[in-house]
Amino acid sequence: MKTILLIEDNDLIRENTAELLELAGYAVLTAENGKVGVEQALAQRPDLVICDIMMPVLDGYGVLQIFNQNPQLAGVPFIFLTAKTERTDQRRGMELGADDYLTKPFDETELLSAITGRLNRFRHLRPEYDLQQPGVLTEFLDDAAAVGKLTDLVADRRPHALRKKQEVYVEGDEPTRLYFVQEGRVKTVRRTAGGKELITGVYGPGEFFGYLPLLQQTPHDDTAVVLDDATLLYIPREDFTQLVHRNPAVGQQFIRLLAGRVSEREQQLVGMAYNSLRRRVADTLLRMHQEAGATPETLIQLSRDDMAAVVGTAPESLIRTLSEFKQDGLVELTPKGIRVLQPQKLRQPNW
Repeated sequence: MKTILLIEDNDLIRENTAELLELAGYAVLTAENGKVGVEQALAQRPDLVICDIMMPVLDGYGVLQIFNQNPQLAGVPFIFLTAKTERTDQRRGMELGADDYLTKPFDETELLSAITGRLNRFRHLRPEYDLQQPGVLTEFLDDAAAVGKLTDLVADRRPHALRKKQEVYVEGDEPTRLYFVQEGRVKTVRRTAGGKELITGVYGPGEFFGYLPLLQQTPHDDTAVVLDDATLLYIPREDFTQLVHRNPAVGQQFIRLLAGRVSEREQQLVGMAYNSLRRRVADTLLRMHQEAGATPETLIQLSRDDMAAVVGTAPESLIRTLSEFKQDGLVELTPKGIRVLQPQKLRQPNW
């Protein structure tokens, strides 16, 4: 059952409207002024707000501003009720972010139709999205756009085809967009002054990258290069920033993605500092095996140079270690990639 918060200082209108909404199957919270309405909303987040404009203590404009600025309330559909008919009042409400505007007196059909339209449009984001599943990116972006009223976010999803070894962005570039991998793979690398590479991430279908500089508002500190021919979707910086700032659920989703990547990078750096070469190679194989599906048929398709850059060693040292793993029956080396044969033995801690 959807919950509607009705903020109206006229007792008769408030009671009659609340009764109508309850008969229509909604749970209704009522408040006689804007201050009480905000308190009600903070105690129980409504699915939609119907709010009068001219009220004592705190008017409707003030209520809407508080909703927009409060992460707990941002994104709640907001319908203004008012006896005023001047276009300037309506324009001010819309500029503040109101989603609809009904002039009193209104009939029952008009009110219920407006509520139904707003609730159908403003679907709330689920706590979790499995972005690896087919079609879930579209669902996530459509839901995000609906909640955030960002139609441009959905419209600007034209696929961009990039060739192998093509640079997506380079270290020092100003971030202009968020990237999503639809097909292929992209690596992010840090390069030393001597030209050596450390691969800090490999992103495949269903993964976002490039969001850290957008969140930090800093230039890119790495370079993104296409590993295989890839298809990327670009989300403009303005749309992404607006979406994150206005909708806590979206921001939390990207924070989870960011936290996971930061944790991976920390583990990578700790491993490079303290683990043996065999341990680092084994951990890299296990991680890539898991990311590629973790089945007996799974192939890790990464060049020896790139894998050496992930491990943080010379290609010759990597090849020697892989040969040792092959002799021990831990992996199979094929022209198309590496197959992990005994993941449990690769996890043994005494390397």
